[in-house]
Amino acid sequence: MNSYDREADEPAAEERAESRTVTFTGPRTVEVEHGSVPEPGPEEVLVEAAVSAISAGTEGLLYRDEAPTELPADESIDALSGDLSYPLAYGYAVVGRVRAVGADVSGSWLDRRVFAYNPHESHFTARPADLVRVPDGVGTETAALLANVESAVTFLLDGEPLLGERAVVLGQGVVGLLTTGLLARTPLESLVTVDRHESRRSLSERLGADRSIPPLDDDAAAALTSVGADRADLTYELTGSPDALDDAIAMTTYDGRVIVGSWYGRNSVSLDLGGRFHRERIDVRSSQVSTIAPRHRGRFDRDRRHEIAWRWLERLELDPLITHRVPVDRAGEAYRLLDERPTEALQVLLTYDDAR
Repeated sequence: MNSYDREADEPAAEERAESRTVTFTGPRTVEVEHGSVPEPGPEEVLVEAAVSAISAGTEGLLYRDEAPTELPADESIDALSGDLSYPLAYGYAVVGRVRAVGADVSGSWLDRRVFAYNPHESHFTARPADLVRVPDGVGTETAALLANVESAVTFLLDGEPLLGERAVVLGQGVVGLLTTGLLARTPLESLVTVDRHESRRSLSERLGADRSIPPLDDDAAAALTSVGADRADLTYELTGSPDALDDAIAMTTYDGRVIVGSWYGRNSVSLDLGGRFHRERIDVRSSQVSTIAPRHRGRFDRDRRHEIAWRWLERLELDPLITHRVPVDRAGEAYRLLDERPTEALQVLLTYDDAR
């Protein structure tokens, strides 16, 4: 049986003749490539995108040509093959509907809303096992934040916040704000966040931070002292700026933990480890969402982490995080917006209403 014999709301042939894919073709250069809508294989489905979320951190590095080109795009995501050199189709947060199924796929997948770790494409094929079903109670735009909430969940698993601890989060971009929202629901003694942009600091306090403060360029620890806060037991570095890691260490107390969630790409990190770092036994840990820490794998797998992320997508007030919606044909404008106007842009979504 031809897979297109089993379709939901089948569009006319002329309407589905073109797909669109966002491609990084050079530094600060983004093109939208047009092609034919793919037909799913026997064990695949065809997904038509509704929205996709741009990752300002990772995709920002790609946009600015600051990512290590020899690095595999993502060894844990089948849709991201090859390395990080141009030209490159990249992204990992698409929400859409299944429009056709292959001969060996259950028809129950037709018209389901799904989340996919897939580049920004209007149409793509995938195996059902690589898709995540969107719960009925989660809106389509909110569902596009799943990967970011999954990152925040991982940061808490790796940071292991304890009753009565003091925590600091540097960086209140989307992932930083989501991490703040989750930390605010733990029994911490205090939660302070740091960001240069007043609008983000306001959102941070709205999500539960006790205080949100601007950084002090000359003395990171003094920024805490200025608001009557002590050094942190648990500090998250989520700014994406290599210079902030020194600040994170300076804000951390004896035997405290620094969780590095930022990815710096090819940007070098220069640390001052000659002062308090050794004498105060400060622990610097990496955290990355593509894997689950070995100490947690016996109880947490990817499915359980998804279940947790979906619950928090429903509980947190996330609408204010989505600041812009840009049609996919104007994807270049979306990346320029994030790069040049961070005071205005937070989470930018690409929309595919007119993409067939």
